[in-house]
Amino acid sequence: MTHDHPVAADRAVSRPFGRVLTAMVTPFTSDGSLDLDGAVRLANHLVDEQGNDALVLNGTTGESPTTTDAEKERLIRAVVEAIGDRARVVAGVGTNDTRHTIELAASAEKAGAHGLLVVTPYYNKPPQSGLVRHFTAVADATGLPIMLYDIPHRSGVPIETETLVRLAEHDRIVAVKDAKGDLTATSLVTGRTDLAFYSGEDSLVLPALAVGCVGVVGTSTHFTGALTQRMIEAYDAGDPGTALALHRRLLPLFTGVFRTQGTILVKAGLAALGLPAGPVRPPLVDATPDEIAQLRADCAAAGLELP
Repeated sequence: MTHDHPVAADRAVSRPFGRVLTAMVTPFTSDGSLDLDGAVRLANHLVDEQGNDALVLNGTTGESPTTTDAEKERLIRAVVEAIGDRARVVAGVGTNDTRHTIELAASAEKAGAHGLLVVTPYYNKPPQSGLVRHFTAVADATGLPIMLYDIPHRSGVPIETETLVRLAEHDRIVAVKDAKGDLTATSLVTGRTDLAFYSGEDSLVLPALAVGCVGVVGTSTHFTGALTQRMIEAYDAGDPGTALALHRRLLPLFTGVFRTQGTILVKAGLAALGLPAGPVRPPLVDATPDEIAQLRADCAAAGLELP
């Protein structure tokens, strides 16, 4: 198995944001306002207890559609100050308006973010040439490394293989959060570019590693981060049996956290653990007692206790 070591070493150098990133929820107080103290507590927990290499702030899981630009900047500043010497902070800045995205990128850079997550413009369904123009304009306007976010079931438009290959030529476009669910397309791009692919679907992390992915930007990793880190490390070390056992163990939670919109169940689970979360903002709705009971069962099935 001597080939395992050079493969692992080669993979390690192309991990600009580490192995495990969590798309962190944004804690709110009981009245729905931003809870910065809670955000700092949660960020420290995710880094120190759940083994995250980086946190993604102001993503969809962080309720970016319903937080203001000022709240986004304050959140980045607080979390960077809390964990910036121990983990990286990636700021979600993507919108369906190129000008607004550039403004958010500048704000995040000023606030101390280490990288940017830029989602495909949603709802207005630009053609592939529009995606190239959008992502290139954002990359040209910042000094930070960029992770593209390819999630066609939310955005309405996939980032096609040839588009990704073209965008990979930009010095600052270094990674992809891949939530396309198409491992063939992933294989084609990882084979043709140096882009670091991170699975954007918790349940596909292990198979994604086999086609060139380097890690995960997760949601269930609020609870499974440390074990997901172990799973990826086992795969890298040439121990696919251990990795598969961990994948199978965690699968009930990898999938269970998405029985309804992921933010809803993560916040419910964090509240049960006594960690900062608070309510969700409309149009999301807080988890029902039945949904919380099911989440508790899914956690138990994964060998994790939810009080």
